Amino acid sequence: MFDSIRKHQRILQGLLLLLIFPAFAFFGIQGYDRFLSDDGGVIASIGDVKITRQEFEQAQQRQFEQIRRALGDQADPKLLDTDASRKEILDGLIAQKTLAHEATRNKISVTVAQAQDQIRGIEGLKNPDGSFNMEAYRNQLAALGKTPESFENEVRRDLALQVLPSAIMQTAIVSRTSLTRIAALLEEQREVRVLKFKPEDFISKAQPNEEQLKKYYNDNLKRFEQPEQAKVEYLVLSREALAAGITLNPDDVKTYYEQNKAKYGAKEERKASHILVLADKDAKPEVKAAAKAKAEDILKRVKAGGDFAAIAKAESQDPGSAANGGDLGFFSRDAMVKPFADAAWGMKEGELSGLVETEYGFHIIKLTGLKGGGVRSFEQVKPEIEAEIKTQQAAKKFSESAEGFSNGVYEQADTYAPVADKYKLKVQTAEAVTRSPNPKLAPNSPLLNPKLLAALFSADSVAKKRNTEAIEVAGGALVSARIVEYQPARTRPLAEVEVEARSQYAVAESRRLAVAAGQEKLKALQAAPSDAGFAPEKLAVSRSNPQGLPLNAVEAIFSAASARLPAYAGVDLNGLSYQIFEISKLNPAKPEEVKAREPLYQAQLSQTVAQQTFLDYLEAVKARTPIKTDLSKLPPRKDN
Repeated sequence: MFDSIRKHQRILQGLLLLLIFPAFAFFGIQGYDRFLSDDGGVIASIGDVKITRQEFEQAQQRQFEQIRRALGDQADPKLLDTDASRKEILDGLIAQKTLAHEATRNKISVTVAQAQDQIRGIEGLKNPDGSFNMEAYRNQLAALGKTPESFENEVRRDLALQVLPSAIMQTAIVSRTSLTRIAALLEEQREVRVLKFKPEDFISKAQPNEEQLKKYYNDNLKRFEQPEQAKVEYLVLSREALAAGITLNPDDVKTYYEQNKAKYGAKEERKASHILVLADKDAKPEVKAAAKAKAEDILKRVKAGGDFAAIAKAESQDPGSAANGGDLGFFSRDAMVKPFADAAWGMKEGELSGLVETEYGFHIIKLTGLKGGGVRSFEQVKPEIEAEIKTQQAAKKFSESAEGFSNGVYEQADTYAPVADKYKLKVQTAEAVTRSPNPKLAPNSPLLNPKLLAALFSADSVAKKRNTEAIEVAGGALVSARIVEYQPARTRPLAEVEVEARSQYAVAESRRLAVAAGQEKLKALQAAPSDAGFAPEKLAVSRSNPQGLPLNAVEAIFSAASARLPAYAGVDLNGLSYQIFEISKLNPAKPEEVKAREPLYQAQLSQTVAQQTFLDYLEAVKARTPIKTDLSKLPPRKDN
């Protein structure tokens, strides 16, 4: 079971990321609908659901962004361009679509209220006091062409995909006998010493002669392939670009403020605590009646002088506020559902409400604070007004300019100068642009758009170096690009890559020599034990405390036959070195240590069993779901 988890761990992590990420973060949401579009070759089909080449490339790009956020400039796009990585990405997409197919088959859905709860938890949309910033939420959605309703539906869809994995994983059970045995195995120790064979120690013996170099080059031509690439000019017509060129009259800004003063009033906010007794709006009448009776009883206790905070901690069924004595902090009127907001805005500070029924259940509200309600000064809101006017003017100008921009780049197809001058745009350039999206480009680069790249690298565009048609990319911008210089795909000649080829040969050969020397030494030690060359320090290695050793080294140590000591185990550590471990002593687990660590192992083992249960379920679902793949439709590999 543990081996299975290890083998599938990255697929499982990728799948969980795909299930959790899409609608719960705003970055990249503008591509959500396109993510599901049928654009490009179909790589796989799950029932009637398709996975396209465009969708694969977008998943690959998102995964690289995760790596780039973790590693910064050290992130290498080649990490995701190996056969293994590409298969993991495709497997993750297939798993996601399979679960979506299964969720639809089982009629699994999520309520609007559940989606709203999830949205209120988005960290980037909270005020400093922790309340939900409804204005920021709506503004961000508007900027992305979304409505609250459409976004709620996307969140509901994503949550529905999580229902099955969560339900299946909760069925996992770990027996007491299994826990005790596994804990004892994890705590068992083996005392070892290490003998290392490092590739760098063999580098002098690994330099190729001319014949060896030519053979290595010819055997590894793919390593020296350079994909087709181009130097590109491109022009972007966007609201942001147009807004940057707009100059405002100060008097117009002042007039706008005077005419819209009411709009710039500081929103009145109220602070309240509440006690919630849950009762879903679709609950049966008897369930609602029981919840209401309980709420009425709590209200009597509060009115009788009970400590509101203490009662909220004990009785409230709102997990977000109960621990804080029911405190909700400050919130605007539109941050709450209407019945709750109406009640709060109808109270005086310090006042206690009666029962307030909402779609969540029955609330008892205590108003604890008031703030806001004044009008902000012109100087306070001037930057906001300027941005708003520029946005409005840019949106109008974009609408008026889109057709002219599209016609201009088409009619004068060998230059961008007239269109750039007309709309005050900057002609931009990019080097080494490839047919597939290049992860080295900035995340918001239009040259990541598959439609634009397909047009740019069409046969006509490559041959005639003409402007592409204006193509809409993320955010509603229009982009045209043209090839200035084109280099077809080629295998670089040995003379051009000789230094690189020599280095690669030396690295590969020094690793081979280190492994060969280590394996020869291991055979000699197994035939005639000796302590010569081993480091003097002994490590007490256990499965729970590997002493910094990698997993395959620990597996080798505990797989070695130990009937006679010393015993020896050898392992190739992924080309970094070949290491031999001398096992000199076995230390069984101490019962008291096993017992002390059992709670930790219980949690870890439960998680492992839950993951395996889910993987087994997923494989069973895939087995009964018609799945077809066409790996020839995957995007071509980039330069290795």
